[in-house]
Amino acid sequence: MNVAVIGGTGVLGRLVAAELIARGDTVRLVSRSAPAAGSAAAPLLEAGAEHRAADLSSGEGLAAALTGAEAVVAAANDPRGGRAVLVDGEQRLLDAAAAAGVTHHVAISIVGCDRVPLGYYRAKIAQEQVVAGGPVPWSLLRATQFHQLVDGLFSAAARGRVQLGGKALVQPIDPGVVAARLAEAVHAGPAGRLPDVGGPRVQTLAELGEAWRAAHPGRRLLKLPAPLPPRLGRALRSGGLCAPGAAAGGADFAAWLAGDKSGR
Repeated sequence: MNVAVIGGTGVLGRLVAAELIARGDTVRLVSRSAPAAGSAAAPLLEAGAEHRAADLSSGEGLAAALTGAEAVVAAANDPRGGRAVLVDGEQRLLDAAAAAGVTHHVAISIVGCDRVPLGYYRAKIAQEQVVAGGPVPWSLLRATQFHQLVDGLFSAAARGRVQLGGKALVQPIDPGVVAARLAEAVHAGPAGRLPDVGGPRVQTLAELGEAWRAAHPGRRLLKLPAPLPPRLGRALRSGGLCAPGAAAGGADFAAWLAGDKSGR
């Protein structure tokens, strides 16, 4: 199958691309710039993937990038929550895919994005609505937070000599597990909303902070609860971002920290 992976050089996109290549698919990495030599995505080119330059925020290059593609995996992200990529960019992508004759659009979203009051999650909800109302048959998978995001939060706090804690509940997942689910979805065909996928354990931010500190011994950090606005804090403490019934395999956060993090 000829598959275009949008955001194919990013954390999730390159893992999806690797899964598809292993299944024998012809894969295009679609991003604003080609993988640099020595980057985490560079081996995909050696494995047979090709790169096409395109920009979701403007639509430039999308038509050429999707020509001949049978399926699209929309794995691009904008952590700032900007509509230009997440919402308007998704619409541009769907329109270009329809014009190119793409028959399956596979998208990724976030477990609980409709339960937690955050601007980024509101943009993800709008993105989901664009996919569901778009011109291309679709599948959409919601996943819990990636280990890389949680690691990044603790790393940023540690630079200020702080260890974040609190009772907010998180269920981090190895993105490799999510990538495998998305690759399976590509071959299964359009199925609408797919069953959610979550990490193996629901833990408090304090528990995850202890795991992070154990993996980084020798640091003198002050334990402080994460400063969360009241509504956001209540949503997170009630498990708004978790799906215990959707727990999948893969390493938990502590095991991931102790192992190979080449997907970062």
